[in-house]
Amino acid sequence: MTAIGRPAANDRAVAKSEDGVGRLARSAGLISIATMASRLLGVAREVVLAAIFGASAGPAMDAFNVAFRVPNLVRDLFAEGAMTAAFVPTFTRTLNARGRDAAWRLGNLVINALLVVTGLLVVLGIIFADPITRAIASGEAFAERPGKLALTTELTRIMLPFLPTVAVAVAMMGMLNSLHRFFVPALSPAMFNVMTILCAFTLVPLMPSLGLPPIAAIAMATVLGGIGQIAVQWPVLRREGFRYRPTLNFFDPDVREILRLMGPATLGLAAVQINVVVNTSLATTQPEGAISWLQAAFRLMYLPIGLFGVSIATAALPDLSKHAAATDKEAMRRTISSGLRMMLMLNVPATIGLIALARPIIEFLLEHGRFSSHDTAGTAAALMFYAPGLVGYSAVKIASPSFYSLGDSRTPVIVSVLSVGLNLALNLMLVRVMGFRGLALGTATAALFNAGALLVLLRRRLGGLDERRLGIALSKILIASALMGGVTYLTAGWLETALPAHGTIVKGIRVFTAIGAGLIVLAGAARLLDISEFNEAVKKVLQRIGRR
Repeated sequence: MTAIGRPAANDRAVAKSEDGVGRLARSAGLISIATMASRLLGVAREVVLAAIFGASAGPAMDAFNVAFRVPNLVRDLFAEGAMTAAFVPTFTRTLNARGRDAAWRLGNLVINALLVVTGLLVVLGIIFADPITRAIASGEAFAERPGKLALTTELTRIMLPFLPTVAVAVAMMGMLNSLHRFFVPALSPAMFNVMTILCAFTLVPLMPSLGLPPIAAIAMATVLGGIGQIAVQWPVLRREGFRYRPTLNFFDPDVREILRLMGPATLGLAAVQINVVVNTSLATTQPEGAISWLQAAFRLMYLPIGLFGVSIATAALPDLSKHAAATDKEAMRRTISSGLRMMLMLNVPATIGLIALARPIIEFLLEHGRFSSHDTAGTAAALMFYAPGLVGYSAVKIASPSFYSLGDSRTPVIVSVLSVGLNLALNLMLVRVMGFRGLALGTATAALFNAGALLVLLRRRLGGLDERRLGIALSKILIASALMGGVTYLTAGWLETALPAHGTIVKGIRVFTAIGAGLIVLAGAARLLDISEFNEAVKKVLQRIGRR
């Protein structure tokens, strides 16, 4: 009986695991569709800004990117970090244990608390904008350009009201995700990019007549984008039964629990953004344009993270919270393992593809208007050194919230502090040897360290992470991705010789043909190697096409 019973139990465990992969794939698929729209609009935003303002052609984009550092830091911490990690488990627990009325009350308390806190931050930020700007932009190369620091301070003050809008938008996102409503919340950040593109064409020409620099229109678009994120989600949340109430109670037990988790969670999930701020400060010591090159490269590298890493983590978080509340470690292991395997299948090929096609992609997307071939070379170099960190960033978005679901906020904090220290040490060393390229490499290395340390500690906490299955999947994915990368690189080189023209259409043909060749090889290798995560994704796509 024992010999017979064990295989049956194993079959049931495998069936549960496969069902978990399928359910996670469906939820992540919906999020990916919405996130893809947002991230593609983000790339379109970079294209528009590059064409209008360039990168090294003047101080506007460097000033904007430094000024946006403070509100962007808080946005990323709220949108994809501490707020989500602390609020979603508490809201989900309240919803399941006490019903929707109690959950809506908690949602109102959190929204109002965030408005008070971020409102105070805005006031302080406006008052101390000048010293904050000088602290971030400490490099002599930045400060020596006449008017550059003053422009950066002015843009910082314009953008700071973005903080309360994004705080409310993310609280709404957390409530909708807890209700398993993923599509609209994932789509809402697209409003930021939509507003930027609209203002670039409508407000930029009007700024000089108002006595403002043209780049001020883009700063205004930032605030309008935050308002747009609220406007998109509000009708959906209202249909679910939420009604806003101006109630405030910092001493409510659930609010205090969220704030307690958010304190260390902010630090625990802040590694990426703190590293970016450090990079920005060090980049101000580099030639004009380096800040914008790093920013554009980071956004392009972040496209796969937004499409795959964030979507998988967002889909998994409610399940992780539920399993943790039920102290079901086996279910947590299955969910985390499924998420990691899916993440590897999507992000390892993306990493190799970005390295192989860095220059052709940037040449096609950004080299227009005032964005020169010199800017293309700088941005491509930064992208190649950022790309190895892609897997690390995505893994952190799965591993770190898993600790918070378990009520452990200390471990991610310690690991994050160590990774920030490692990043700072690497950047200070590498910037002297490699210039701005060293900043990208140091950040990527710190991200991989952060992810690796968290996963090792999570494995100890849960008694395993299905390592054998993860190892087999990673080995197969690396082989398939290496074949894809080689074919992609060779195809791009051959096309550059065969089609030497420099028009946008020809650049596009070269890039998409190389990508297509790589995807064909990846699909063939995945089939031959029987990579189940790839087969699962293809099956879902074919099922949708069949239904249509």
